[in-house]
Amino acid sequence: MMHHAVLSAVAEVGPVSQAELGRRLSIDPKDMVAILNDLQNDGLVTRAPDAKDRRKNAVALSPSGKRRLIQTERLGREANDELTAALTPAERTQLMGLLVRIVQPEETCAETGSGSE
Repeated sequence: MMHHAVLSAVAEVGPVSQAELGRRLSIDPKDMVAILNDLQNDGLVTRAPDAKDRRKNAVALSPSGKRRLIQTERLGREANDELTAALTPAERTQLMGLLVRIVQPEETCAETGSGSE
C-alpha cells in the first residue's frame, strides 16, 4: 500500500527529494529509503542527483512506474466498482464522502465549518 502511495506522490510532484516525499506522506526517512529501494529495484522509480542541490537525490517515475501506476489505478477502480455494485450512484457518493471524513477528519471539518464540540 505504501509503495503505491509513494508512486502516486512521485507522479504528482516528481522529480522530488526523498525527504520531501517522506514529509508529504508522513513516512519515516529510514522507511522511505527502504520503499524507494524496493521501487528502484523493480525499475519503477529512478534516483539521481537533484539538479538544484546535488547533495540530494531527486526521485522520478520511470516509464515502467508510469505503466504500473496506471495499471494499479485501473485495478483499484474495478475493485471499487465491484465492491459498490449494489449501491446507487448517490449512495456511492455518500460512502466516499464518509470514508474521506474518516481518513481526513480535520480537513472535512474545516471545509464544512463543523467540528466536534
